[in-house]
Amino acid sequence: MRLDHLVARAAERLASSKSSSPRLDAEVLLCHVLERDRTWLYTWGDRDIEAWSRARFEALLALRAGGWPVAYLTGEREFWGLALATSPATLIPRPDTERLVEAALERASAPVGELLDLGTGSGAIALAFASERPGWQVLGVDREPAAVALACANAERLALTNARFCQSDWFAALADQRFALIVANPPYLAADDPHLDLGDVRFEPHSALVAEAGGLADLRRLILGAREHLLPGGWLLLEHGMAQGEAVRAALSEAGYRQVTSLDDLGGRERVSLGSVEG
Repeated sequence: MRLDHLVARAAERLASSKSSSPRLDAEVLLCHVLERDRTWLYTWGDRDIEAWSRARFEALLALRAGGWPVAYLTGEREFWGLALATSPATLIPRPDTERLVEAALERASAPVGELLDLGTGSGAIALAFASERPGWQVLGVDREPAAVALACANAERLALTNARFCQSDWFAALADQRFALIVANPPYLAADDPHLDLGDVRFEPHSALVAEAGGLADLRRLILGAREHLLPGGWLLLEHGMAQGEAVRAALSEAGYRQVTSLDDLGGRERVSLGSVEG
């Protein structure tokens, strides 16, 4: 069967399974199997696919039709222009989180400094920042050994030597270390949040998504704990749910942070809240 015909049929199948991007999903999975990019697929769509490649593609297609995230099936997702390895041990990096990276970069005007990324997962935030600020040292921590291993592998793959990763339950292993910037995309969904039953989220690690107190427990814990690990004049930047900005700003203000504000994501929703400690 021709490649373009195969993609068309696969897209129809994924559309019937309620994929939000059936054509794109089909193309990405086929390109993964063929080890080609999508430009090649558009150019050579009239070629026939070999039997073993088709069998592998059909197997991946069946998993995607069952809801499995494309990023887990291909083992890769692009974030901040970086090709990151992914696994079911961590959240899938998402475009909205790039707003957190932008905000951190805006507050990293010094040529050197240190940034801490809490709950680093695949290392997406830490590595994006490290790629833009080679003079800074970046530390990412996660309590899950599989996540730390994945982040380390991504750093090595990208040759980003100014980023390192270690196992820690939030601040537990950091002793008295202090940083100019602390960033985090912690769990912030409530246990009854309807998004947990939708799309890729169904397959991502529950512990990286859900927090107590209506999704605010970990955000509040980080707000209180970060003060002991920020240098004078340092900033804490937190990603959160689109309806949590007011609550997070209140928690930052109550904990004594200054210059408290929230920033919108690309959809115009409050996504990142931040505050600084006295210089």
